[in-house]
Amino acid sequence: MPRSSPLTEMRWICLALPETTETVTWGQPHFRVRGKIFAGFGDHGGKASIGFKLEREHADAAIQDPRFVRAPYVGAHGWISMDLGGVRDWGEVRALVLESYRLIAPKRLWAVVQGGAGKTARGKGRRAVPARPGGRRR
Repeated sequence: MPRSSPLTEMRWICLALPETTETVTWGQPHFRVRGKIFAGFGDHGGKASIGFKLEREHADAAIQDPRFVRAPYVGAHGWISMDLGGVRDWGEVRALVLESYRLIAPKRLWAVVQGGAGKTARGKGRRAVPARPGGRRR
């Protein structure tokens, strides 16, 4: 059962992630990481829905479930919408939001979610620079 409203539940899930913000975009709440949208909440075709980006293969599989449809305009890039009436378990929604965040967020922030080291503020902490072939650093 949601803590209160579905939007409140989405806020709990999305805003718990590093460097996320909520904005009103196209008249509806969206969740961003460093300025990039990774999840949305709104009304599509008269139905309340939530949206997120998935790996393309995962998105293709998800839309076989009638609760999901390809998102308008960006569905070809893995974005899907889920009918809020079809939410059975907010844990399932959280897993989908995490996948979207992983695809959109910088790798360092995803490492923080996974328990890796590093600070979340921009420009803080040390960035590992991989060695180029031949052993030289960039």
